[in-house]
Amino acid sequence: MMVIDLLADGGSIASELVERTSSTVRVQEIVRLSLAPAFLLAGIGAIMNVMVSRLIWVAERIERLQARMEEDLSPHDRGSLIRLGRRRTLVQRAVMFSTAAALTICVVIALLFVSAFITPQIGTVTAIAWILTMVFLITGLVHFAAETVMAARGQPKNGLEARS
Repeated sequence: MMVIDLLADGGSIASELVERTSSTVRVQEIVRLSLAPAFLLAGIGAIMNVMVSRLIWVAERIERLQARMEEDLSPHDRGSLIRLGRRRTLVQRAVMFSTAAALTICVVIALLFVSAFITPQIGTVTAIAWILTMVFLITGLVHFAAETVMAARGQPKNGLEARS
């Protein structure tokens, strides 16, 4: 709608955008407002690094057990394989939900910048994107916590599984 209005007025889109963004104070305010979501994005990235490390460990452990499967798996190894499969599923879901949170927080940052330069107010859309980010992040962290609990409960007392 804004583009149509600009064209109808005979004004140049480029000159209109330059006029709306020429205020250093406005741009500084947008940058200040976007710092919190940007820090959240960095935190999500750090959490995802841990999640992916766990996912890699679980996947490698599954591959080692499956390689031994060609020989003969003990009942303990079969149980470990099932438990590791569940853990892998939980970590994969945690990574996917955390990725969705990272994507939606990027949308929040973009909306913050766009909202300063357009006439229609999009605060509701920005708030919905922020809430969606939190829902994705919480869901990812719950899956990650469930995997961590499952890993702690599944540790053998004799430490044999950790060495293989």
